[in-house]
Amino acid sequence: MTGSPAIVYENTIHETLGIRTVELSRERVVLEMDVGPPVHQPMGLLHGGASAVLAESAASMGAYVSVDTEQWFAVGIDLNISHLRAMRTGTLRATATPVRKGRSVQVWGIDLEDEAGKMIAVARCTLAVRSWDDLKG
Repeated sequence: MTGSPAIVYENTIHETLGIRTVELSRERVVLEMDVGPPVHQPMGLLHGGASAVLAESAASMGAYVSVDTEQWFAVGIDLNISHLRAMRTGTLRATATPVRKGRSVQVWGIDLEDEAGKMIAVARCTLAVRSWDDLKG
């Protein structure tokens, strides 16, 4: 893994779904997740919600390492995802890159591909940058 501060996975959805960090920097985040029964919907296909978790996680991690984490944090406020192709097994890879990193809002684009490089989904995530003081009251 390349990049910035460590992201904690214990007792999170990342641990539950087996999401792995491949690359983590201010300009690019790559996450992977195995596709199989734990992330299937009833017809045996990758659940769109699992794809959405992977996409938003990649964008959120990129936004997080892009701010001064002692003062600020980023939280997703909008996610748009288009599912392009079904997937049953293999490895799903999300690659997130910034579209715009503003002072209070960031927008990241995320491509989700299988191990052969076929597009499974494409997403855009908008994140609000907030002060830790906002959590106090």
